[in-house]
Amino acid sequence: MELWFTEKHTEDVKFSIQVDRQLYSSQSDFQRIDIFLSKEFGRFLTLDGYMMLTEKDEFIYHEMMVHVPMAVHPCVKKALVIGGGDGGTVRELARYQSIEHIDLVEIDEEVVSACRQYLQQTACGFDDERVHIYYEDGLKFVRRYENVYDLILVDSTDPFGPGEGLFTKEFYGNCYKALRADGIMVNQHESPFYPNDATAMQRAHKRIVESFPISRVYQAHIPTYPSGHWLFGFASKKYRPLEDQDIVRWKSMGIRTKYYNEQLHQGAFALPNYVEEMLEKVE
Repeated sequence: MELWFTEKHTEDVKFSIQVDRQLYSSQSDFQRIDIFLSKEFGRFLTLDGYMMLTEKDEFIYHEMMVHVPMAVHPCVKKALVIGGGDGGTVRELARYQSIEHIDLVEIDEEVVSACRQYLQQTACGFDDERVHIYYEDGLKFVRRYENVYDLILVDSTDPFGPGEGLFTKEFYGNCYKALRADGIMVNQHESPFYPNDATAMQRAHKRIVESFPISRVYQAHIPTYPSGHWLFGFASKKYRPLEDQDIVRWKSMGIRTKYYNEQLHQGAFALPNYVEEMLEKVE
């Protein structure tokens, strides 16, 4: 008998992966958590039936979330990750010895626990002594801070369920307040391809543009996400993602990557016309 995981991308499109076996399943206070093993993608995590990551392609998402802003900001000392209970974003941040303090705010402790046990590839960064984990609502957490962080990475789920509050104007405004005068925020920005995803993307972009003086969007190809075409938002008080990219400084750190490089950094901000048009409609 064959076992398949299937995610509905639209009413007419489904994405399926053949599964060897299920490694973990739990209904937490917030969502259903499942971890599967597959031949093609290795272990993969789903929340409420939606793909969060696979071992085969998670490096694309996490490298683009972290290394783009780190190649721009000249001196990140204190970083905040909101969401990201799988640990991949923290893992990439922890590769920078210049960072002194990393806060992770994850609403669901069971996600972190499951990933520690079954997804050590991403969860390995949790043991870094600079990492401090808070199990609470990221929207409420960020309200308490002003002029504290150099970098905020919003590694959220989709804009419904536990992650819904992380796509509001209030949340982005509080992130702006929590950042220092030259701070940067990066968020996962959804996909522009399918209509429902594109609407969520436009809504998030409109709210970020209203909160930050500098707001740009960049892209990556992530095979297991809806359509494979995924966007990230780069929002800043001071630095521009292309003009302020410091290639020499970043390369001097000797960080080896599988996806990100200095040329790709520039190219990722060159968006297709249909995406530019959608963004312009809400700017």
